[in-house]
Amino acid sequence: MSVQEILVINGPNLNLLGQRQPEIYGYDTLETIEAKCVELAKELNVSVRFGQSNHEGAIIDLIHEARLKSAAIIINAGAYTHTSAAIHDALKTFDGYIIELHISNPHAREEFRHKSWISSVADAVMAGAGAYGYELATRLAAEKIKKS
Repeated sequence: MSVQEILVINGPNLNLLGQRQPEIYGYDTLETIEAKCVELAKELNVSVRFGQSNHEGAIIDLIHEARLKSAAIIINAGAYTHTSAAIHDALKTFDGYIIELHISNPHAREEFRHKSWISSVADAVMAGAGAYGYELATRLAAEKIKKS
């Protein structure tokens, strides 16, 4: 059986996890989260690759690349979740499984965070589980791509 890839895309400011507003986002760094997901992926017989950018175009490039390499995308687009029709359109070109991920619950925060440009193209939305949400999303994505 071949190993299938899950691409985890992280948007703006997520490179500052563990430092930026830990009362909302927790103390885990993106590197710690990635290490946990890579280890979990080995157990699930899938691979996980992380990408992070503070630039919208670079995120779109990751999505375009995933069309050829990945069976699933987990995307925490940060603030671009609420503003980017371009990321929405790029995700529409991806034929695999898509999970929209949020560390916090955006519906319990400022009103501008209540609208997502990604939800309508995602197969699942996960929010409010903290950094552990990445592991939950990895499990779900692995299950879905093995069934496809």
